Amino acid sequence: MQQKDAYMNGSDLASPHALSKLERLRATGNLPSPKGVALAIMRATHGDDVSIAELGRIIKTDPAFVGRLIKAANGQLGYGRHPIASVQDALMVLGLPAVRALALGFSLLASHRAGPCEAFDYEGFWASSLMRATAMQTIALRTRAAPADEAYCIGLLSRIGELALATLYPAQYSDLLRSNAAESDDLVAREREAFALDHRELAGLMLADWGVPRAFSNVVALHACAESTWPAEGTREATLCRSLALAAELGRLCETESAGQVQRVPAIRAQAAALRIEGADLNETCDAAIRDWTEWSSLLQLAPRKIAAFSSLVAAGEAAVAVSAPVVAEPPVAARSVVAKPNGRYLRVLLVEADAAVRAAVRALLDEAGHEVHEVATVEQAAEAAILMQPHLMIVEWSLPDGSGLKLVERLRQTRVGRSIYVLVLTSHENEQRLVEAFECGVDDFITKPINGRVLLARMRAGMRVVKLHEEIERDREEIRQFASELAVSNRRLQDVALTDPLTVLPNQRYFMDRVEQEWSAASRSQRPTVCMAVAIDGFSQLAGTYGQAVGEALIKHVGMVLKQALRGHDVLARSASDGFLVLCPDTDETGAGLLAERLRRHVGEATFKLDRLQLRIAVHVGFAQRNASTSSPETLVKQASSELSAAKGAVPGFGSAAVLARSAIGEGAVTR
Repeated sequence: MQQKDAYMNGSDLASPHALSKLERLRATGNLPSPKGVALAIMRATHGDDVSIAELGRIIKTDPAFVGRLIKAANGQLGYGRHPIASVQDALMVLGLPAVRALALGFSLLASHRAGPCEAFDYEGFWASSLMRATAMQTIALRTRAAPADEAYCIGLLSRIGELALATLYPAQYSDLLRSNAAESDDLVAREREAFALDHRELAGLMLADWGVPRAFSNVVALHACAESTWPAEGTREATLCRSLALAAELGRLCETESAGQVQRVPAIRAQAAALRIEGADLNETCDAAIRDWTEWSSLLQLAPRKIAAFSSLVAAGEAAVAVSAPVVAEPPVAARSVVAKPNGRYLRVLLVEADAAVRAAVRALLDEAGHEVHEVATVEQAAEAAILMQPHLMIVEWSLPDGSGLKLVERLRQTRVGRSIYVLVLTSHENEQRLVEAFECGVDDFITKPINGRVLLARMRAGMRVVKLHEEIERDREEIRQFASELAVSNRRLQDVALTDPLTVLPNQRYFMDRVEQEWSAASRSQRPTVCMAVAIDGFSQLAGTYGQAVGEALIKHVGMVLKQALRGHDVLARSASDGFLVLCPDTDETGAGLLAERLRRHVGEATFKLDRLQLRIAVHVGFAQRNASTSSPETLVKQASSELSAAKGAVPGFGSAAVLARSAIGEGAVTR
């Protein structure tokens, strides 16, 4: 429940404490981030002055992304317009925010199809994220809470925090996943215990850092939390939270065996009912999401998974009959098996050759040697395959139908993945000048046609030694990154300890003053009203002296919990002294503060404190001060609130506009007024 506590007390994604967490994670050097064309797109669109022509030029350097972008514009994101055939038209239809997010999502998918976290299902993660994306797209077309293309991107990136933890801490996160049966609050609590933050908070921080609108990043961080932490009912953000919660339930279909998918239907229907999507509308919405998911899965080359049509799941559930005909058929096991890997000494090879006969001959030779071989025939196919499968070694024909093999190598060497690939070029001659040109483009070795099998295998063995050296270097780097990650976790824990009251687990006064300064700056720019409250427990010293320190500490925790539940979502509550609390109320004037103070007094008075056989009715004093022209600094505002509290302790009930007083005798089992 710490996640809920953090958001209820105003620990939002823009706070200095939250941003410092992200900075320390980024310092490890292994945080998932956009690369290649996606990075270029995000840099180019950082400002508003980028032209469509310039953006189109950047996008055209990645043929794979061009195809996905045009597909998105041609109706997958809800635009039923004339067919789109050019990058410029696609950009006009989708807009810069959607293009940025699509590039980001597809870049992360391409570079994180697999990873070192053994217990993390990477393929399942992307299948589920893609289902969330298509579900958000179809839901947004009904709710109109966000443009369909932006909703698609929210869904696609909504689980990015899990991928980040699996990437940053592969061993620890793998152990943590094995010890948890499902994505529950228990998992969130374990994440916070292990890493000082959880995947929900991290996802929101990463999206905010990548330029995703704050409303969307907050939705990603909050949608899986208790509804009491969501934005106010009826707002656009609340609708997006419900939409993403429904999309998440649909995403779980990708992680459920066919026989168990019917059991997911009640949860899906419950989430949809809150959005008033029911009956035939729900069947149509979910079936559309599943159809779109199937097409996108094929386009992105995700492993096939069995997903039944939602309407058939509903019918099966109502009839209590198991689903018998899934929508997506999984290929036979034999078709998905890979070549046996003898003693681990094998290479993952990408063969780029237009001649089918040459491909067949080379493949037979490499299959017999125990290597895993993938074949493509064009530069465009090779560029995408190299990023997706990340081969150890590439065998590239010098001249291909759609371009030069050397240009392909030159492009790959500009990427992080491509720099570590060992490249053999196939050539029909040994012209010295041309070979020099090949090596300058990044080729590691060459072999002439017709291919001599023994020579090819010998050169591949030489390449294997280089590949092994690269792997050893990467392992050394991973150990350094791991050490840096562990150090970052320790630093975050120390930071949390420094900003948290150990008894109540509320923010302490140091954190509170940081937030007051932050809100002071925002209020100064926009001239918004801001109020600071000071709260003290009536008769606390008498109670602690009578019943002992343990009872006093339990009472402090009790009052802190009651205050937290009574406050609004954007208010910030912190413990300030032995019996006191501070509250920051943004966008609140004196009238609103008076009403809120009365509500705090009433909630505390109505919540009986119980400890063993002891039962007490508690009262609090509240003093508050509003920021105005005479308030010179944040510290002055807090001091004024404390002064009003002191005045309230000796005032007559109802006296003074800036004080609320509630007094009661403290006794066991009795109250007098």
